[in-house]
Amino acid sequence: MNNDLVSVITPVYNAKKDIAKTIDSVLSQTYKNFEMILVDDYSTESSDEIIEEYMKKDERIKYIKLKKNSGAAVARNTAIDNAKGRFIAFIDSDDIWKREKLQNQIEFMKKNDIDFSFTSYRYVKNGKNEKIAHAVEKIDYNGLLKNTLIGCSTVIIDIKKLGKFHMPNVRRGQDFATRLMILKKIPYAYGIDEVYTYYKVGDDSLSHNKVKAFKRTWNIYRNIENFGILKSSYYFCFYAINAVLRRIK
Repeated sequence: MNNDLVSVITPVYNAKKDIAKTIDSVLSQTYKNFEMILVDDYSTESSDEIIEEYMKKDERIKYIKLKKNSGAAVARNTAIDNAKGRFIAFIDSDDIWKREKLQNQIEFMKKNDIDFSFTSYRYVKNGKNEKIAHAVEKIDYNGLLKNTLIGCSTVIIDIKKLGKFHMPNVRRGQDFATRLMILKKIPYAYGIDEVYTYYKVGDDSLSHNKVKAFKRTWNIYRNIENFGILKSSYYFCFYAINAVLRRIK
C-alpha cells in the first residue's frame, strides 16, 4: 500500500501536564509518514516550551500559536488549513494512541475504500483505565443524531475525495457538528471495534459534565442543524437515552 502522508491535528490550550505523553504516543506510531500539527489557542502557561523541544528533535512536529484565544474549532481549522496529508487524523492534547493506531486504521480504510473511520476507545480517570466505548460497525447521519458515540481522537478522514473541510465555529461540540456535516455528503462512517485511543476524563463531576453535554448537543440541533423544537426534541430523547445506557453498561 502507498505510504500516504497523515496530518495529525491537535488543538492545545494549557496542556503542559499532558501534552508530552500525547506527542510521545504519536511519535511512537508504527506508521511513520505523518506530520503532527499542534495549534496553541493562546495558552497562558508553558505548553509552547514543551512543544518547541519536540520540534528540535523531530521535523514532523509542526507548531502554530494563535494570537488570541479563539476556541478549539479555530485551532483545528487552522491546522486543517496547513495540513498537507491525504488523511486527517485528530488527537486531543490529553489523549493517548496505541502504537498500531494509524497503521491499522489506514490499512482498514484503504482496503475497504472508506472515507471516514473511527474506533473504540477507553476512558481513563485519575490514571486508571475505565470502561470501553465500543465502536459500531457503521453509522449514518440519522444514526449519529441519536447517539454521539464517535470519539474525536479516534477519527480519520480521507480528504482525497471529500476535500478539505472546516469545522463550524462554535466553542463546544464542533467535532460532533463536523461529523454530521460530513455524513450529509457520504452514506456512512465505519467503525473498528478495537481500542486504539485512551480518552482522559476530566475531574468535573459526572452531573456537571452531563449538563454541559446536553446543552452542547441541544445547541447543535437547534443552531447548527437548524431543527425546530419538535425535531430537536425527537433526536434529543434518543441521545439522552443512549447516553444513560452507555453509562450503565
